[in-house]
Amino acid sequence: MHFCGFTVIVALCFSAAQPLQGSLTFAGAPVQPCQAPVQWEGRIVEYDHNTGLNTRAMMSYDGLNQQIMVLEEKRGHVPCKKYFEYIYLFKSAVLFQIEQVTKLCSKIPLTEAWDPYDIPDNSTYEDQYVIGGPGDMIQVQEWSDRKPARKNEAWVGVYTVKDCYPVQETYTKNSSVTTSTRFFDLRLGISDPSVFTPPETCRSAQTQRMTQGC
Repeated sequence: MHFCGFTVIVALCFSAAQPLQGSLTFAGAPVQPCQAPVQWEGRIVEYDHNTGLNTRAMMSYDGLNQQIMVLEEKRGHVPCKKYFEYIYLFKSAVLFQIEQVTKLCSKIPLTEAWDPYDIPDNSTYEDQYVIGGPGDMIQVQEWSDRKPARKNEAWVGVYTVKDCYPVQETYTKNSSVTTSTRFFDLRLGISDPSVFTPPETCRSAQTQRMTQGC
């Protein structure tokens, strides 16, 4: 998923084995995409391959109401760097950008279509493997939007086998990786629904996007 003004993902570890075609398992039985949780909270790391920026953030994801909150995490002291909170309200087609210290707010039209963190039904099964070494045994499945003999993948997603949590997502455009996102410390549900409510300062929001520098 891409966010206007905010990006996220890390390079995927691809299996050296030949990917299976279509939706077959190792035993030949059909594999269907699992159903990812529709509401969760956790942390993400997004790498923007175009700018070289690596961003860490807290995220609240509400697929039922098509809204997302992203709160950038502060990592050490970076002179002049601003940290923002982003509230994406896709049903209202609006994005709120809030500066964390001053609470200065920008209200920006949201032109991107809703793109949930899940595995689309028409995805191509690529591989299943274990993350980590002996004793970890976290099994994941890798899916993509690749169509054999027709197109290469523009999206690759890795999800846990047990509960279908997102682990990694990568987007590619014109044969170049654009964003990579890694997900971790996820937990089900939304502990505080008010995180999707813009602060009072957004009542008089400006229309220009704020920059992260001075």
